Parts: sequence; C-alpha cells; structure tokens
Amino acid sequence: MECTLPASPGWKPMRDVTLLWALRSPCNLGCRYCYFGTIEEHKAAPPGTVGSLSHLSRDDLSLSDVTAFAATLAGSAVKRIFIAGGEPLIWPHTLDLAEMVKAAGVEVVLCTNGIPLNRPAITRRIIELGVDAVSVSLDSPDPAENDHYRPARNGGDGYAHVVAGVRSLLAARRARFLPRVGIYMVVTRRNIDAVPAMGRLAANLGVDYFVPQPVSLSADHDLHDELALDRRHAPEVASALDDLYSAGLSVGLPRHSYAVSFAATIQADSPGFVSGCFGGHTLFFIEPDGSLWDCPSSLKIRATPPARRRTIRGGDAGFLFDPARRGCAADCELFSRDCVNMWPLTGFDVFLHRGDRL
Repeated sequence: MECTLPASPGWKPMRDVTLLWALRSPCNLGCRYCYFGTIEEHKAAPPGTVGSLSHLSRDDLSLSDVTAFAATLAGSAVKRIFIAGGEPLIWPHTLDLAEMVKAAGVEVVLCTNGIPLNRPAITRRIIELGVDAVSVSLDSPDPAENDHYRPARNGGDGYAHVVAGVRSLLAARRARFLPRVGIYMVVTRRNIDAVPAMGRLAANLGVDYFVPQPVSLSADHDLHDELALDRRHAPEVASALDDLYSAGLSVGLPRHSYAVSFAATIQADSPGFVSGCFGGHTLFFIEPDGSLWDCPSSLKIRATPPARRRTIRGGDAGFLFDPARRGCAADCELFSRDCVNMWPLTGFDVFLHRGDRL
C-alpha cells in the first residue's frame, strides 16, 4: 500500500525520515542491561535469533560499505540520523561519517556513554563539524549505583568520567547553539525515585534536554526480577514523573503524552496496540551488519517476514526511503516498552531548535 504518489521526474522528496543507526558493536562499557547483551553471555551462547545484537559481532559493515551508503544520503528523504552503538566514538571513523552525513544535508545526533568526550580532539571536532546534538547515557545521580550497572571494561572509567565528559563538551561549546547536549536515563525499579534528581542534575550541568526511558528486559534476562518494571511500579513511576515535570527545571523534557506511554507499557502484561505507528514510515533502524528494519522493536523485527528483510549494504538511501516504497503510518499490535523510547527520537525537533518541551 502506498500513502503517497510515486515521485514525478525532477521531484525531490520531503525529508521526513529518522534513522537510528547502531553503527558499531564494540563498547568500552559492560552495561548489564544493554540491548546488545553482554560479552560474557554471548561468549557462552552466541545469539542466533533474527536481528539479535552482540558486542562480539564479527559482521559489522566495513568502512567502505558504511561510506558507500552515506554517499547516497544527499537528496534522499532522510532528515536525521541518530548514530549509536555499541559506543560509536571509540571507532576512529565515526566522526568522518558524521562529516559525510552533515555534508549531505542530514542532521546528526551522536548517542554516547560520554567517556570519549573527555578527549579534547573529539569534542573539538564534534563542534567543528556542526553535529546537531549529543545524547549521553547516565542512569543515576549516585555514582556507585550507576557504575554497578554500567561498569567500564577497563575497571576504571565510570560516573565521574561521564559527568566530566559532559562538562568538557559544554565548556568547549561555550555560547554556540550546537551541539545540543542531553542526558538519557534508563529507569529501573531500583532508581525510580532518582528520576527527579537526575532531572535536577541535568539542569545543574546545563544540558539542553533530559529523557527518562523504561528499561526493557526479556522475561528470561538475568536481571529481569531485579530491575524490570511492571504494573506494581506504575504509581511510583507516575509520581516520579509528576515531580519531574512540576519542578520547573531549565531543561527540555518529553511531552506528557510520552510519560503516559511510559506508564502504559509498564502496566501491560503483553504487547499492546498503538494507532498510526511511524515505524517503517518515518522511522527505521539499522544494525551494525547493515540490516534495515522498520523499527528497533525486537517484537517487530522477529515478526518481519523474510521478503521484507533488507540491508543498506550496497543500498541507496534515495531508493530505500522513497515515499512510494515506504509503508504508511499503520496500526500496530506489537506496542511494548521497546517502542516507547522511540517517541523522543521522532519528536526531536524541539530539542534541537528550541530546547523547550516537546
């Protein structure tokens, strides 16, 4: 089904596509609830399901494959790319890719654990390239709690280095508008009460936006019973979010509808329903091996029939994201907490251009 007419000769598509690109698999942290899994568990039992991610992946696209795809972005419908990982800033070529993407007229948001921002050469180049935003992961105002669940593989880096990296980027940015800088927090049953405090920390650091997001753990994950949120935690989550929004902090927050979706996924025992989903219409997910999916939801990926499985390897962005070949915004019965984290991505304009609430 087509929701737009085929392009006429000389017609240029409206730029309305957001890509979440998990660019590389390796990471210098060993977060215990990472959606890539952990190195230790995958050494023992490599994942084998469709779309599975692993820090041990040997299938990451080569630099030539990455740059060949990036060279096709100009004139395509792609508006914004979130470059994530793994940790993208430990790959030497990530900022070269960011330069190519910016040259194609596409916005770039770097998603990082923040530790590489302590290297002046990296922060300086991020600013020189005009990167649009940098989102930093930090999950607790308590250093010990944060580092317990987000340990560094070198045994040394942690909370203090993340905060120092944020401060280094802000100091280097000075009075410039870009990059916008934000903090993302993974909310678990152990840190619900820290949500308002993390908002205050974000405001005190002087970042532009703060996004709390629910942890997503499968029922068989080792930490599910320790960290996963369910309907029992909904009142506490709602109270914490109310406190965050009522605090009048000088930091951008997602709109209240996002908080409603956050609470809805916690209370759902099984996949729910969402009308007019943007997955496969204006949002797409790219894995390190180049696999291209309609959205990052593991449920949606597993439900994708073989005929719909695609790759950016050797692909052309103009063709892949041509409005005449994309799906329409469609109802989806696989709504889960995998999905709710995507709402701030597709509504990122205000964070970039105003810094107020979405």
